[in-house]
Formats: sequence, structure tokens, C-alpha cells
Amino acid sequence: MFVSHELLRRGAVEERAYQVNIARACLERSTLVVLPTGMGKTVIAAIVIAEVLRQRGGRILFLAPTKPLVEQHAASMRNVLVVDRITLFTGEATAPEDRELLWRENKIIVSTPQVIRNDLRAERISLDDVSLIVFDEAHRAVGDYAYVDVAAAYKDVPGRLVLGMTASPGSSAEKILEVCGNLGITAVEIRTEYDPDVVPYQHDLQIERIPVEAPDVSKEIRKLLQTVVDEQVARLKKLGFLAGKPKITRKDLLAVGNEARARLDSGVKDGRLYGAMTAQAIAMKADHAIELAETQGLGSLRLYFGNMEKDPKTKADVQFLKHAKVQEAIQLAEATEVEHPKLAKTGWIVRKQFMEKPDSKIIVFAHYRQTADRITQELARIPSVRPMRFVGQASRGEDIGLSQKEQVDILEKFRAGQVNVLVATSIGEEGLDIPQVDLVVFYEPVPSEIRTIQRRGRTGRSAAGRVIMLVTKDTRDEAYLYSARRKERKMHVELDRLRKDLKQKIFVGEPSGETFVAAAPERRIEALRAQSREPPPLPEPRPRASKKGQTTVEDF
Repeated sequence: MFVSHELLRRGAVEERAYQVNIARACLERSTLVVLPTGMGKTVIAAIVIAEVLRQRGGRILFLAPTKPLVEQHAASMRNVLVVDRITLFTGEATAPEDRELLWRENKIIVSTPQVIRNDLRAERISLDDVSLIVFDEAHRAVGDYAYVDVAAAYKDVPGRLVLGMTASPGSSAEKILEVCGNLGITAVEIRTEYDPDVVPYQHDLQIERIPVEAPDVSKEIRKLLQTVVDEQVARLKKLGFLAGKPKITRKDLLAVGNEARARLDSGVKDGRLYGAMTAQAIAMKADHAIELAETQGLGSLRLYFGNMEKDPKTKADVQFLKHAKVQEAIQLAEATEVEHPKLAKTGWIVRKQFMEKPDSKIIVFAHYRQTADRITQELARIPSVRPMRFVGQASRGEDIGLSQKEQVDILEKFRAGQVNVLVATSIGEEGLDIPQVDLVVFYEPVPSEIRTIQRRGRTGRSAAGRVIMLVTKDTRDEAYLYSARRKERKMHVELDRLRKDLKQKIFVGEPSGETFVAAAPERRIEALRAQSREPPPLPEPRPRASKKGQTTVEDF
């Protein structure tokens, strides 16, 4: 079933109750829409844009923070809307004098906010005839970010309408209210995958955890490097840091570095602070090396040691490499060709998926680029598997990043089937428009609930999907897995609390039915899915012109 509208291409927008409900609310008042990645914020924007143009005419301004997102949104609007005059503004793509003419000639302008702010200041454009501004990644509208200035220039326009969209609104009502105040927004619509008007559109998602055992040599290296960490922690405690902390985490070590640096920056003259910073840096290097040995493989560890030996940049680098236990760990790593079992397991998982479904599309997520490179090489040896690594733009030494054009080209090849496996770092988690995939493989769990949801959300969108997580037993892989689960549960509880807190200060739309907190989500999801599968009652006879179940212009 599709949304029917004179400015939406036929069959372009699948009818989903929560999207239509949110779009309807956004037409009544300026609204911030909070939706997880993959739940169709852009579709909601397209529905709202179509109806604003039909009702009020005028001009639409669609803002996004980066050039790839601007290009993606412009392409989406052209694909979905029956509107010819859609143009794209970025600082690189259009000269100032050209933008002045393009502004007058087009109905929809998709742009980075910095360009619009500059053009407003230079009085090349005016927002007087703008009927709607869409702010993507609206949580950025704080401080001196360009969104704040554009919204301020728009606040005096009569009948103005604002649509803000974000998947990461912030964890407090105060942060959301700050964004709303800066954008001139008076209502909030929050949905999660557990809300009753969303659940019927959530496809089955099979999540499987596969435990693997770290190689014995990795365990030996961990013991050696843990000794280094423990020595530096004892040194830090003697210097007055980490008092009262029995078990030291990476977070604690980072806090020590920040504290010592802040005290030095404030003018405190104390030689012990320099010693603390060196000890903290050595402990962090040893901790990172442990993570590589345990969860990534000895190839990644050898590369880490090798790069540091080739070009030691700090006093801490030199002291770390001279340490007897580190030297022993380097020799152990170099003396073995043992690969981490995750590498072979990833190959087995991918091969099995293609045997069962030859036209599959797969994303393998890896935290580190060198791991992504090694996985890509391994998968390329499997017949019919056409992998390509997908990383960010930054180059690090000999590791060359991908330009925006290269990223777009790879995604086009993936969409067309020329590439059937993307091996992606965090660049594949958000922002860019990656198509629906059949299988997502986590080479390692990540401790962030947002990143976990974003990775997971690449599958199960338009059909059932699978997620496989590789977890090295008795390592930080397990800690990260449980941390992300705990944070995700807390996030849903917090979003429900946020709705209640915000209701005291701003209009909040809420789906009908019991909230996440009020029921066990797994049982509730299954019950709602079962309910949605029940055949609907036969409709009363209706005139032929009104198609059953379709949302039409009049419904707005």
C-alpha cells in the first residue's frame, strides 16, 4: 500500500502508519522528529514537503550538515517528489552569483547550512517566501553552529514551519528543549522500534552471537601487556591519581590524561604531572595492544608495533617500546603466523550465506581499518564473493582513505550487485544511504548502543534480516556486548521518561498503546506482529475512485 498524493510519485512512498501520523502532526506545528536510523525520517520529510507545497506553495529549504548528505537528500527528493525545480547548494558546487539565480528559479533547495548562512549575511537570498525549513541532524543546532543562525533569520517569517530530524536527540529534556528553542520548534514526536504504531513494520531480525576462543599466543601476550598496564597504574596512584579505584578501566585512564592536561593548561607547575601523562600514555598503549591481540588478531598487533617502531612520536612511545615485557610481546607476535579465529569464521559465515542465497548483500563491520583490509583480502579468496572495503576520507600515513566520490561509486556498485560484500568501518553506520542487506556481521561488538543500533539497522528494513556478532570469550568483546545491551535498554527507558519530562514544557505526540517500560518488549513485539498479521475485516463497499487503505491528500 502506498501514499497517494499529487506531488508524490506513484508507488514511491510505502504507507506506514507512524510515518503518516508523524507527518500529519508536523503539518500542524513546527516539530522535532526523533526516530532511530533506518525508520524513514527522509520519507516523513518528503510527505511534509509535498503537502506544504500543495497547500501553501512558496519555497522549501532542506539543510543537512555534510556534502554527501546534501547530495543524498537531493537525490531522494528527485526520486520521490513530482517537482522539477530541485537544486543543490554546497560551497564547492555552486558559486555565490550562481546561487542567487538558482534560489529564485527553484522550489526546493537542498544545502549545507554554512552556505545559507553566508548567503543570508551577504543578502544574496531572503527567507521571506520560504514555507518550510527541514533541519536534518537537528541535534547540531546548539552553540555557534550555522543551524542556529539560519533558524534565527527565519523566526520572524509569518506562517513559518520547521521540521527537525534526528536519531540522537540527547539524553536530557534540557538538551532537547535547547535545540527546539534554537530552531523555533514547539512540538516533539518520538518513536522507537517498540512503539505500537511502529512494530507492525519491523521485520523479523535474527540476532546470533558466535563465541570464538582467542589463540593461546594472544593470551600470553595479554598477560605480558597487562603487567605493563598494572605497573603504570601503580605509578599513577603514587602520583596521586586513581585514588579509591580498585579496578581501573580505559575510561579511568582517559580521565587521568584529561585531568593532568587540564591542570598543566591552567598554569600549575608540577613536574609530577608530566610523569603522570607519560604513565597514562604508556598504560593506554598497552591497553590498546591487548585489545588488538584479543579481538582483532596478531596481524593488527604486528602492524601497531611496527608503525610505532618505524616512527616513535613521543617519549611515551620510546619508553613503551623499551619495556622488557613489550619487547617479549613483540617477539611472540612476530614469531607466529596464527590468525585470529574470527577471520576464518567470517569467511565461513559469508560463504554459507551465499550458498543459501546467491544474490545476497552483506555488510561486515570492523572497528579498525587494518582489520577491514585483512577481512577484505580473506573474503576475496572465496569464489563468487566480491568484497570491497568501505572506509572514511581521512588518510593515516600509508593508509589512504576514500574520497566522497569513491564512497558514492562503491555504494552504487553495491546497490547494482557488482560488489556483494561491504567491509565497513564506522563510516557505514550512519549518514550515507546504504541499501537493505541480508546479513550484517559484527567482527566485534561495540560498547555504544547508538552504533550497535545503527549497524543492526542496515538489515531487516524491507525484509527479514540476520545479524551475527563474533565475540571472543573472556575478553572485552563480552564486556562491550553486555554494555551495549544495558545501554540500549536504558535508552528506551530514558526516551519514555523524556516524553513525560518534555510534556511539562512542550507539546509531545505519543503513539497509543502501552509504552516500552510497561511491558516486556519481546512479548509485546510478537503480540503486535501477530495482531498485524490478522486479516482485516472486509470493508464496506466504497466508490471506485477511493482506493482502499490509501492515504490521500484529504487525509492531511
